[in-house]
Amino acid sequence: MTTPLFQKPAAPGAPLTEWVRVVPDFPQKGVLFRDLTPLWADGHAWARALEALARPFDAEPPEVILGIEARGFLVAAGLAARWRSGVLLARKPGKLPAAAVREEFTLEYGTASIETHHGLLAPGTRVLIADDVIATGGTAVAALALVQALGGNPVGFAFLVEIAFLGGRPKLGHLPVHAVICYDAAGEATITE
Repeated sequence: MTTPLFQKPAAPGAPLTEWVRVVPDFPQKGVLFRDLTPLWADGHAWARALEALARPFDAEPPEVILGIEARGFLVAAGLAARWRSGVLLARKPGKLPAAAVREEFTLEYGTASIETHHGLLAPGTRVLIADDVIATGGTAVAALALVQALGGNPVGFAFLVEIAFLGGRPKLGHLPVHAVICYDAAGEATITE
């Protein structure tokens, strides 16, 4: 199956959902993938998305943003540049050159692990966890465990997209969770801009 060609929205102010390409059966059959690469490829749409994502945290920006591999690195870097915050990477095992802490988690289509370096967070450092998408919440829960294992103070989660019907948000506890685009089970989107 060929990925559908992306048709860029005619109006720069079009809803951000128009920059999200839907790819069926990726990475495996039955999964409806929300591809954000068209959003990142358009500078104005990406700036709008970052603005909307940052807004709830602007009053008290975090000191560090933990970006989850790999697309979460883009989100974390964009937010960090806005606030002049640091960036910490949550990577796949074996990708970091120094001592690391590891967490395993379950995805909607398998299991995985993420790691981050020891020694880069002072105890109590305010950390925002960022990724492109929250679905079942397994990766975000593992990232939260990494921050806590390092003695950081998790202050919330920031996602460009939430697939709400997969139930990830309730797994994140009492911390603030912000998503710019939220899809329900019918594929309808709510946008916070």
